[in-house]
Amino acid sequence: MALINRVARLLRADLHSVLDRLEEPESLLRQALREMEEAQGRDQQRLRRLDQAAVQAAGRRADLERLLAESDGQVQACLDAGQDDLARGVIRRRLEAEQALKALTRRAAEMESERNELGARVHDNATRLEAMRQKVEILADQEAEGGDWPTGRAWDDLGLTPEVGVQAADVELALLRAKQGRAPA
Repeated sequence: MALINRVARLLRADLHSVLDRLEEPESLLRQALREMEEAQGRDQQRLRRLDQAAVQAAGRRADLERLLAESDGQVQACLDAGQDDLARGVIRRRLEAEQALKALTRRAAEMESERNELGARVHDNATRLEAMRQKVEILADQEAEGGDWPTGRAWDDLGLTPEVGVQAADVELALLRAKQGRAPA
């Protein structure tokens, strides 16, 4: 039974090794960059829509405030003329405008909060995206110079940690230890 388990483990390891070779790291990183860029684009588009909505809300607010200012004089004129029915209609419009202004003020505050959060996220993601682009370019240059895709800490810097990573320095250190442990012949 132990032999079957060991053979199965070796086959799984070989299969994983083949899959690792099929997955080209550069292609995977470039795809991750594309996905990050798409997400950044969506966030920027949402930020532009929020900015447009804020401009529209400011225009609507100005209209409501103008309507409220005009209604004061209209109500007074209706009352002076003894037109209570007409005054009721103006008062109704004034109350509706006040309610609309309160709702608009509340919604504008919510949009501003959302805009601030989204703006901060867009800024942070833009910084991360640019850092990722630079790292991918560096890795692509290293590969073009004949190097291999890195293991160990370089993957950690990209936020992609492989299951196993051994650096050249680790190999050299182990070699030195092995040489020190060996007695001279």
